[in-house]
Amino acid sequence: MGEAGVELMRVLVFNENHHELTRPEIAERYPLGIHGTIAAALEDRLGPAADVTTATQDQPGYGLTPAAVEDTDVLVWWSHLLHAEMDDETVDRVRRRVLDGMGLVVLHSGAGSKLFTSLMGTSCDRRWRHGEDRHLVWTVKPGHPVAAGIPQPLVIPHDEMYGEPFDIPDPDELVFLSSFSGGEVFRSGACFTRGAGRIFYFGAGDQECPVYHQKEVQDVIANAVRWAAPTGPIGKHFVDAPSPLGWWER
Repeated sequence: MGEAGVELMRVLVFNENHHELTRPEIAERYPLGIHGTIAAALEDRLGPAADVTTATQDQPGYGLTPAAVEDTDVLVWWSHLLHAEMDDETVDRVRRRVLDGMGLVVLHSGAGSKLFTSLMGTSCDRRWRHGEDRHLVWTVKPGHPVAAGIPQPLVIPHDEMYGEPFDIPDPDELVFLSSFSGGEVFRSGACFTRGAGRIFYFGAGDQECPVYHQKEVQDVIANAVRWAAPTGPIGKHFVDAPSPLGWWER
């Protein structure tokens, strides 16, 4: 409970944390880890209304134990090289929590995670070019809460290029469209609903560039967390079970 008995929004920031542990230059760029950098930004923006914690893939149970997942209202997700190493049981536990109403904010290469692809039902493959492109994030739905206070365009001086085609279902709402130095475009801010859960995908942010230190990028993530937060209790709305044979004849 927060101040005056108000319920806290429980936010969990997940990061595979592989680059920071294996590459000194990434650890130097993100001394708190990508997870710690994002968590600190969310604590600053969400203030006492939220309880922000972190989880990393090198922790027992990937930091996504049943208790941790059950205690989360919004999950922020960053992963890259270790998608395949997460076991299906953990992925299914998190996926079911989303269907039951937990918010999910997926960042950059997290598009290739088992979690996101299972929720989208597609490969989520996209074009990419490693380098330091100028990345312009254009707001195409200015009245959307995730776009509140975001400059038009949001200029990211150096970022990895992600480009179309991006193998995702048509978004419920497209908030941002990106363009890059090479002329590529990318649907970089997309909203989805799966079951009772809200999902926002945001394409900005590579481990090679200090993107998550940029104020405006942090603002987008905070807006997305607020938007994705459940508006009521998270419950067991959906059950993955076959219907009884012949039920339609009864």
